[in-house]
Amino acid sequence: MKKKKIYAIIDIETTGGRGARDKITEIAIILYDGEKILDTFETLIDPERSIPYNITKITGITDEMVVGKPKFYEVAKKIVEMTKGAIFVAHNVNFDYGFIKEEFKKLGYTYTRRLLCTVRLARKSLPGFPSYSLGNLIKMLDINVKARHRAMADAKATQELLEIILKNEVSEEQIVDMVNAGINESRLPKNITLEKLHELPEACGVYYFYNMHQEIIYVGKSLNIKKRVMNHFSKMTRKSEKIKQRVYDIGYEVFGSELVALLYESHEIKKHLPEINRAQRRRYMNYVIFRYQNQEGYHCLEVTKASKKDRASLDVIAEFPTLSSAKRNLAWACNEFLLCSVYCNIELVSKPCFKYHVDQCHGACIEEESPDDYNYRVHEAAEQMGLSFDEDFILIDEGREKDERALIWVEDGQYVGFGYASVEDLDGDPEDLRSFISTYQHNPDTSKIIQHFLHRFKYQKKIVLHDHGKYGKQGKLSFSK
Repeated sequence: MKKKKIYAIIDIETTGGRGARDKITEIAIILYDGEKILDTFETLIDPERSIPYNITKITGITDEMVVGKPKFYEVAKKIVEMTKGAIFVAHNVNFDYGFIKEEFKKLGYTYTRRLLCTVRLARKSLPGFPSYSLGNLIKMLDINVKARHRAMADAKATQELLEIILKNEVSEEQIVDMVNAGINESRLPKNITLEKLHELPEACGVYYFYNMHQEIIYVGKSLNIKKRVMNHFSKMTRKSEKIKQRVYDIGYEVFGSELVALLYESHEIKKHLPEINRAQRRRYMNYVIFRYQNQEGYHCLEVTKASKKDRASLDVIAEFPTLSSAKRNLAWACNEFLLCSVYCNIELVSKPCFKYHVDQCHGACIEEESPDDYNYRVHEAAEQMGLSFDEDFILIDEGREKDERALIWVEDGQYVGFGYASVEDLDGDPEDLRSFISTYQHNPDTSKIIQHFLHRFKYQKKIVLHDHGKYGKQGKLSFSK
């Protein structure tokens, strides 16, 4: 006998629209099996902050109404128990689910449920409406609601909407498709089940696909491991088909920080050389752009093929897998930073260079520009090509838990490793944080990953430990967001 689906239809009221900032003021849950209501739960919640006037105008919930009501942690167990094994249903499910997940995250608990959005479902099952807001559907479908924008009233309206949709003979197939992210269960590999996929965490980290011999065949990174892995099994691409044919088991590691996940993914790909990964499988880059100073004091750039031993004596700026990619990057830097094509060893002719004649070189090649001014632009070009850092620093990023932070350490121009520390540990001497760091091998990919985050300010804080004083900068300890 086919097991009945249980739907946990949920609605919340909040102090605003952002889960990371705002708080829940009311929650309602209706357990529904598609035919009858099995159980209900509703309560106001003390948000432990004031409720904005404009929100009170919409919901009618005031600061006085939530005084003495339970705080979220006091109803958290009830929410977990009531929704366990059920499909989490809401109108615009990402809003309600996102808020509840964030509240659980603050408690150090990972809350994961299968999701069903009645907005998306209504669009598929009931086409032709001008709007699929809950208010419009209530009006168009003549659903009786006593108190709009109160949690139980809106949850009951959503339950009645689901009841109407379930009368549509194709709705069951649409629900299965949505809940399982478009995955056809019959096409899953033998040892992979939908239950196993739904148990994966909705967290940032690295995931692994193993073959039947427990060999790693693919390593990936995602902000949402569950969503990304399910995406592999719902797609019909060549790579996805290859994964489906070979995968026997799935593993993962949660990191919290996207930067740490990217760095660890790069490390694992180079360590295990998974057969399906392509982008980062190459361990060594054969060609480099290096910097040297000529007799006149100008910094010059040049491309060469260099072994690991050769590189020890070179000031390597960047490394590349092919000669063409190295030359292409050097040409870009030369044009972007108005460098001299002679001093970039692109144009091997008598001075002045051709770029000087078309006002794209300031005349370093004929000493019209001072070495200091020219070398500063070479330095900027080198930073953009992304393989060296002129300061020792720690990047602080999100941790795996509420009171934890990830630490990414860079020293002597190279990535050293990462680790985790409590928020309290960050208040001491930054050098003491070294004990939390696990070391990993520096390579061109790690530098590019870190540079990308530096340029986009995607980390939480940067602690400069020591500035090496190149190009006129002052060395000091500083904290910057």
